[in-house]
Amino acid sequence: MFCEIPDLLTDDEVRRLRELAAGLAFVDGRASNPGSTIKRNLQADFAHPAHKASSDILMAAFRRHPTFIAFAFPKMIAPPMLTKHQPGMHYGPHADAAFMPVGARPLRADLSCTVFLTEPADYDGGELSVRLGSREVDFRPPPGAAVVYPSTTIHEVKPVTRGERLCGITFIESDVVDRANRELLYELNEVLAEEGEKLSFEARTRLAHVAVSLHRQWGDAG
Repeated sequence: MFCEIPDLLTDDEVRRLRELAAGLAFVDGRASNPGSTIKRNLQADFAHPAHKASSDILMAAFRRHPTFIAFAFPKMIAPPMLTKHQPGMHYGPHADAAFMPVGARPLRADLSCTVFLTEPADYDGGELSVRLGSREVDFRPPPGAAVVYPSTTIHEVKPVTRGERLCGITFIESDVVDRANRELLYELNEVLAEEGEKLSFEARTRLAHVAVSLHRQWGDAG
């Protein structure tokens, strides 16, 4: 399952991130994956002051957005970074690394997230393509939208043929490790939020008890 969030960022945040990107130094994307033969993109230079400013804006959006929190059950979020794809650049089919060096201990990448910052009319190609069984689902949403998907999913960024594709990316360690359990909890909580008022107080209380108990059973707060 993947989750589309159309309004992760406000218009002002999109505008500010574009301004920061215009003055930000970018380096070869293989700096974070030197052995890759399929990765051809640019990523923010972590040493540049604008990187932290852009990362902070994205992180604040993740921490406040109810849909992201409800879907991901985030325990740790890797510092987000900006990436660019220019004509001829792409990132071939891959699954993301299992563990990433973040802070005092590695982050287990349960979920990946792409945040779109460029108007679709301003570039061609560059779709985020997520493989679901024998099919591929392509995403080119408007600025401010995000797509969250399991890091184990094979996905790619298709070649950009015109313009420039600017995005933010991050990786999430969920406090619900098992993907199936996490998705069931999300669905259960969504039904409770959307339909709970139609239930009797007793039924709503019992359903909430089930949701909380399963989260307690399946969750990992450590």
